[in-house]
Amino acid sequence: MDIEVNERVLDRDVALARVGGDAELLKELAELFLEEYPRLLAELHAASHRSDARALERTAHGLKGSVANFGARPAVEAALRVEHLGRDQKMTEVEHALRSLELALAAVHVELATL
Repeated sequence: MDIEVNERVLDRDVALARVGGDAELLKELAELFLEEYPRLLAELHAASHRSDARALERTAHGLKGSVANFGARPAVEAALRVEHLGRDQKMTEVEHALRSLELALAAVHVELATL
């Protein structure tokens, strides 16, 4: 999956709605996510290298839920793709999907850092 330039990286209305309109809480959640997601990406890469489809599926599922809190549809879709590859044990396709996820999360990072 490639992110189109005109596609919204974050839906700030969705993100604010998830925290009851509390912009300060949203900022705190964004900071926690920015600290945590690199570890999750590392776990995904490690699971891929071990061909551990179950760990890949489980970690991608958790990451998908976290990034969904910010209304980040492209990143959610990329994480869902990785999750499905793990569930279906299609490990030969994982590296490309992980690269797409990394790009989507990098775009999310830029947006969240501005909150």
